[in-house]
Amino acid sequence: MTSPLRIGIVGLGRLGQRHAQALAFSTRNCVLTAACSPVETERTYASTELGIQRVYARFEDLLASPDVDAVVLVTPTSLHADQAIAALQAGKHVFVEKPLALNLPDCERVLAEADKHPDLIAMVGFVRRFDPSYRAAQASIAAGEIGRPFIVRSQTCDQNDPDGFFVRFAPTSGGIFMDCSVHDIDLARWMLGRPKALKAYATGTVALHPGLSEFGDVDNGLAIVDFEGGAKAVFYASRTMAHGHETSTEVIGTAGKLLVGEHAARDRVVTSDAHGVRHAVLKDFYERFEAAFAAEMGEFVAACRGERQLTLTLSDAMEATRIGLAITRSLHSGMPEAV
Repeated sequence: MTSPLRIGIVGLGRLGQRHAQALAFSTRNCVLTAACSPVETERTYASTELGIQRVYARFEDLLASPDVDAVVLVTPTSLHADQAIAALQAGKHVFVEKPLALNLPDCERVLAEADKHPDLIAMVGFVRRFDPSYRAAQASIAAGEIGRPFIVRSQTCDQNDPDGFFVRFAPTSGGIFMDCSVHDIDLARWMLGRPKALKAYATGTVALHPGLSEFGDVDNGLAIVDFEGGAKAVFYASRTMAHGHETSTEVIGTAGKLLVGEHAARDRVVTSDAHGVRHAVLKDFYERFEAAFAAEMGEFVAACRGERQLTLTLSDAMEATRIGLAITRSLHSGMPEAV
């Protein structure tokens, strides 16, 4: 492909707007030609703030546009599978935000459809794989610098939102482990060399948001996953941090360990004064991974243009869903669950 990749974005909520801004103003070799949302204010945003001329209320109308080569789906997870399949059937490359789906049959349907279209790119947004620090850590592990990795401890902790946005999101999110820990699950498999998961155990508590109990969800959760070959992963997810967003991962090997994201530092400035010693902290996940989001979308565009081959596969995304579902079952049953 010599001309820019023409992209249509579907969903212009909190993250969708971030993706749209990057595609419209900073991602190379592409042009944002269309947008779709059932929400009138989001369509207005696309027209007035992004200058998009083709704005649709119906997904089917965007897919029918001959001016769209690829579709970026930033929609509720319950829609991911059907929309990804429809995009592939319409001859469009597709990027879909994580997780791929909330059940395995839907994941399998997407994989089966993608197999019918080997000329099309289908990618799931596990953004942490594109973060420079995580990439450096994985390269170090692959080079054997910490020996054989056998333990991963990883956490995704969001700053508390007193308004409880995620409580309203709970009916469609799949729960805290599918929404938050799915990133850590994918990282653990990546760092450990993609082993098969065998068993999961989870527990959790509602510390600040009792409205989650209605949906069988928690605002703080812990999980342990056993992998084939003896490797283990420990996950912690929280929606109630007082100080800000904190994502960190520790990988322990037979000859050393690696730690990514310690202390949630926004920068390298440490202030010492009469109030103590402190540093500024990250506000949210996008501030932490802004560069990774840019690299992720750049890689998708490059893959669609035939310039790069993806290492992140749909099968990886399905395994993350498989493990996340087992963890969630364990949270509800209180017992270990087979993966």
